[in-house]
Amino acid sequence: MYHIEYLKKIFIAANWKSNKTESEAKDWLSAMSSFKDQDLSNKEIIICPSFVCLPVMKAFIAERELPIKLGAQDISPFDEGAYTGAINGRQIKEFADYVLIGHSERRKYFAETETMLEEKAKMADKWGLKVIFCADNQESLIPEGVVIAVYEPPTSISPAPADTPENADKAAKAIKERFSITPILYGGNVTSENVSSFTKMDSINGILVGRASLDAKEFYKIIKNA
Repeated sequence: MYHIEYLKKIFIAANWKSNKTESEAKDWLSAMSSFKDQDLSNKEIIICPSFVCLPVMKAFIAERELPIKLGAQDISPFDEGAYTGAINGRQIKEFADYVLIGHSERRKYFAETETMLEEKAKMADKWGLKVIFCADNQESLIPEGVVIAVYEPPTSISPAPADTPENADKAAKAIKERFSITPILYGGNVTSENVSSFTKMDSINGILVGRASLDAKEFYKIIKNA
């Protein structure tokens, strides 16, 4: 009998946070489109830029036929209406397939509660957006409808040192068993040098990259090594 090795799907998501203008986003995509030797048959690339970059990036990706999906970094817990400054699910759906919810920076700087995060997940589900939900630890609550969960301990977010692959795998396994969610990603100071140590773990199905994703060459190496 021939042995067929199972090649698991790897999700590689980038959180640009509050960085890059439209022109800088286009320059980044131009650099990425020049890399032609990537085998992405088992990889899904998701970029989560700031809201202002989503329209131009969607157009650029469609024009160049790049194998990249887009995600928003946040979503309003409310639908359309008198909610000044909020960006709702219907608006996001025009430009993105995914939405990032529950990042520790949103919890810390914008006082987002578990109740608010649950409402955001409901709104994402209503508008057909796939939720990438960040969990601080394996005890974090994860709302229904979440498609992808990320184990991202705040103590490991750059410039702090990354968690160990073994501990991250243990946490990912616990989250899977507790909430029956697959895939589970790891986030926290991921680089091209350490990415493979995480993606080769049994319970980790990909990574969420922060600062390292801002440099196209480094992000290319991360995709290649994942």
